[in-house]
Order: sequence, then C-alpha cells, then structure tokens
Amino acid sequence: MIEVYTDGGSSGNPGPGGWAFLVLYPDGSSIEGSGGCNNTTNNRMELEAVIRALEFLTSTDGNVPNNTENQKAINLHTDSQYVQLGISKWIHTWMRNGWRTSDRKAVKNQELWKRLWELIQQIQVHWIWIKGHAGDPHNERCDWLVQAEIKKIKEKQANSNDTQ
Repeated sequence: MIEVYTDGGSSGNPGPGGWAFLVLYPDGSSIEGSGGCNNTTNNRMELEAVIRALEFLTSTDGNVPNNTENQKAINLHTDSQYVQLGISKWIHTWMRNGWRTSDRKAVKNQELWKRLWELIQQIQVHWIWIKGHAGDPHNERCDWLVQAEIKKIKEKQANSNDTQ
C-alpha cells in the first residue's frame, strides 16, 4: 500500500504559509512536494497539502496501482483533525445542507473541500490521524518542508521591503 504523509501550516493565522506531502511507495522509493502562499491560514494549508498529494497521485505521474476492486487506494496520514474529521464526517452534512454549517453559516474553505471531495471519488483514501510533532519521521519531514516554504516567503517579503 502506498503511504502518504501531509502537513500544512502558517506563520500567523493568516500569514505566510506552506504545505507539503511525502509519498512512500512499497518498493522503497519516495516523492515529496511542497509549496507556499503569501497570506493564508493553517487550515487552508493543511487542506492544500492533501489536495496536492491526491492530485499528484491521480495524475499519471503518481503511479498508484489499483487494488482488488480496481480502484486506486492509499493510506493518508495527517496531523490535522480538521482535515480528517472534515472529510470523513462533516462534509456529508455540509453537502446535504447546501454547504452550510449546523449554525447555517457558509463552510469555510468551501472551494478546497469541494476539490478534495472530487479527488476522493477517484482514489480510495484510508484516513489516518497522527499526532503532530511527536517524532514520526515522515510527519517531521513534511513539517520541515512546510517551515522551509514559510521561510522562503518571509525572506522574499523581507527582500522586497528592502528594495522599496
């Protein structure tokens, strides 16, 4: 089974943010991806990390073999209960309620939730919540990539302020 780890974060909420994923293939090979955004939130980056990982895996580059039911399947590890509970429990109610929460407010990050929903129609995801910053080497690698993306954005912002 392919194992996927994701993480996202921001420095300030909102603030500069980063997302990252790590894909571990059964043959021992791995691929990682990361990126960032100038003004975002932690929750948006957590969602973005999962979306980017699934987009990669559902593309021809992802090379996810079909399971016995002829559907692609992965284990996805996230330290975000927002993502794990949102996609496995809350989303069904949100869709039934016209993308409204139980108190009738619009669901935050709706466009990202809709994109994530589209992607999980193409690939079977076994959602695994892991505690963040608890020593899991794959989660720690994703966190390192996220922090590196945030640092790049901050440095770029500092350099652009210096030239003004």
